[in-house]
Order: sequence, then structure tokens, then C-alpha cells
Amino acid sequence: MGAWGAFAFDNDDACDWAFELELVDDFSLIQAAFDSVESSGDDLEAPAACIALAACEVLARASGGGGVRNSYTEDVDNWVDRHKLKPSKALLDRARHAITRVAGENSELRELWDESENAKEWHAAVEDLRARLGQ
Repeated sequence: MGAWGAFAFDNDDACDWAFELELVDDFSLIQAAFDSVESSGDDLEAPAACIALAACEVLARASGGGGVRNSYTEDVDNWVDRHKLKPSKALLDRARHAITRVAGENSELRELWDESENAKEWHAAVEDLRARLGQ
């Protein structure tokens, strides 16, 4: 995993996924990210988990939950500003489920972060994202 920070777009998988977001005008890519998490079986691999967190971040921003803005989020922020889409309750529920799965015991991404010296920072970023998605 090529990661340089704990936030959702601080890794190669999420940044690559953000380029794909530019090709759609709806939440279809986000739904596909959640489909991948939901169909992953017992163990969730790190790339799918990174992409799921990126998808959750887009929904948090689209629903007014804000987030860290930097050069890695610039394209996503512009996409959200251009499209003015509001996620449904069902899609937000899927996002919260995805976060639970990413932060859970059978998540390769969580395991990788727990082995790092920045585990607390990653867990805090994930919980902040969960909170920004709302209840």
C-alpha cells in the first residue's frame, strides 16, 4: 500500500480511484466501491478498503460533512462542487457499513495500520469520517 498519511486520499489506491470519478456524473462509482466491500467475503483486502474510504469521503462532502482539503482532494472537491448531488439515506447507510467493515477485524487495511506507528491517527481519521457521514 502506497500511503503517506492517514486520511482517505493519502494513498495511491484512493488517488487513482479519484481519477475515475471524473468520468461519471452520478454515484455509480461509489456504489461499485461499496459493492466490492459487500462481496469481498471473509477478508477485505487493503485496496478495496482504501477505495471504500475514498467513496465515503465523497459522500461526506456531498452531504455537507466537509473534510480535509488539500492537493490530494482537489479533484474530488471540484467534482462534488460541480455535481451538487445529495446521497440517499440508503447510500449513506451503505457508507457507514463500509466503514465498519474497513475498521473491522477482517480488514487488511486495518491490520496494516495497526502495525504502523500511526495507528491512532488512522483510527481517528476513520472515526471522523464516520461522524461526518452523520447518523
